[in-house]
Amino acid sequence: MKEVKMVTACLALAGVLLGAGPALAAAAPAMPAGGLIRVWASPTGNGLRSSIVITGAIGDYGTATTITAAGVPNANGNYVRVDLHRGTFKVNSTVLNAKANNAEPNFNASTCSAWLSVSGPVTLSDGTGLYKGISGSVNITETYAFILPRYSSGAHEGQCNESNSVQPAGSWSSITGSGTVHFA
Repeated sequence: MKEVKMVTACLALAGVLLGAGPALAAAAPAMPAGGLIRVWASPTGNGLRSSIVITGAIGDYGTATTITAAGVPNANGNYVRVDLHRGTFKVNSTVLNAKANNAEPNFNASTCSAWLSVSGPVTLSDGTGLYKGISGSVNITETYAFILPRYSSGAHEGQCNESNSVQPAGSWSSITGSGTVHFA
């Protein structure tokens, strides 16, 4: 009798496991097929790290870190390492950064406010995990708005403080874009 109960329990367990197999397989992420993606990122104040969400052919989220070509985190780097929950990839933003570095903000001296928006292509490569073999191009738009403080004393009292070292009194930024990705 004891042996019959053991065999019955084993058969029941096997049935549960075999029946759950297709359900568990369906829950595992599949290699993306490629296609249109949209990028949504919110940079932090220092420009080094952003939270990022990618929708469409890639449905994932994580962080994006500005890096050098050698992979070292640097707010002035021309590359970005995107770390998502299902893998990573590298973004070459050299062309976009050159456009941003040469753009002049729209500045209103009477309110010490300014904004800047610049668009350009970036390319994707060096994927790991689910994004192994990634390639493609995404047109990214970076938008920045800020309010500069005013001098509170001295010869420039009341004027906008436009020095390169000043921290904005308030700022907002966003990075958005869309493009097509492929997987080898």
